[in-house]
Amino acid sequence: MSAPVQAAYSYCEAVTGQQARNFAYGIRLLPYEKRQAMSALYAFSRRVDDIGDGELDPETKRVRLEETRGLLGRVRDDAVDEDDTDPVAVALADATRRFPLPLGGLDELIDGVLMDVRGATYETWDDLKTYCRCVAGAIGRLSLGVFGTQEGAPGAERAAEYADTLGLALQLTNILRDVREDAGNGRTYLPADDLAKFGCSAGFHRATPPPGSDFAGLVHFEVRRARALFAEGYRLLPMLDRRSGACVAAMAGIYRRLLDRIERDPEAVLRGRVSLPGHEKAYVAVRGLSGLDARYISRRTARGRVS
Repeated sequence: MSAPVQAAYSYCEAVTGQQARNFAYGIRLLPYEKRQAMSALYAFSRRVDDIGDGELDPETKRVRLEETRGLLGRVRDDAVDEDDTDPVAVALADATRRFPLPLGGLDELIDGVLMDVRGATYETWDDLKTYCRCVAGAIGRLSLGVFGTQEGAPGAERAAEYADTLGLALQLTNILRDVREDAGNGRTYLPADDLAKFGCSAGFHRATPPPGSDFAGLVHFEVRRARALFAEGYRLLPMLDRRSGACVAAMAGIYRRLLDRIERDPEAVLRGRVSLPGHEKAYVAVRGLSGLDARYISRRTARGRVS
């Protein structure tokens, strides 16, 4: 690997380590080249997210996002040189040469962030699913391009579907965790139908639930939905090699434990950000690396159920 490409990856790894603790924790379990490629994907995705979450006016954000889409086009056309001044572009271009990345997923990510810029709201779960597939399911499918599937793995033709579904599960967990923060930024992601059903249409602008609402009922309803998505998406694990499976099991396991905490104390998400301590993340990583999760899912799948 040339010095410029190595430097570009080092930049992306620094961005990932600083900005995405759960993600960075999971990808530590990957071989070096796969870890580099995942860092490049994250750094590009982070750039897109930062544009959407920044202080620029909506029209300037739209222009910046389309410029980023143009950069993605250059990567797709293999038109980024090693000495390009943009380290994210250099790293992503190299990762694309090494792995079969479905770069259309990054176009979907940009489409999803443009939905944020337009202030989109979601009436139903099907509406929200479309958004989640853009901003998270697509990342699952891109990650699968790095992981690959084991030769002869049963059901591997559905691997992309399961990776997409795991992305949805992680995104719905994020939405639950961040309801107060998102409300402060003028965003509501949970479906309007669900908010109305549980008396939460007034939103989440304080550290207590809307008066007269069944906030705990809403949270438990969405937790069940997220668990069902995890159960389906976990079918991916037995199709991956040991270290890729460990990476996925670690990241998904961290978010499943976040769901457990949210379920036990729903109002915690209104008081601050729910997170896991480092020792608990380490335990999840060890479980993933040991293959316990993949073997468990294999047995449950063979019996016709996963939970």
